[in-house]
Amino acid sequence: MPDIKSTEVLTVLYDGACPLCRREISHVQNLAATRPESALSFVDISAGSASEARYAADREVLLARFHVQREDGSRLSGAAAFVAMWARLPGWRLIARIARLPGVLVMLEWAYLGFLRVRPLLQSFTRRICSDRTC
Repeated sequence: MPDIKSTEVLTVLYDGACPLCRREISHVQNLAATRPESALSFVDISAGSASEARYAADREVLLARFHVQREDGSRLSGAAAFVAMWARLPGWRLIARIARLPGVLVMLEWAYLGFLRVRPLLQSFTRRICSDRTC
């Protein structure tokens, strides 16, 4: 995983149309708000989002996996993206350090790939029990 300066702003690219994603990002935004120096910004790339236009060309790729974008425009995806984000959050930095141990990131990526297989089912279930975007 590339070394990322702690002062570099990471842009979290998330699917605001996904109830699971919205809930997770809401939690992360609340954590980041308690530590403004976390240097995280958030962009909803789902259809209809005001910030979506500049990501339109890559929209399908970005919606298929979790991504963070570095200031230079390069992106991390999957487990590597989560670890980069976790490293900025209070209470999650230790987990990010553990994830950087040899072999751990590979296992996290495998787990993430497993999650992606069941994600549509979980989204469907969540949409049925949540009638609005506050769920």
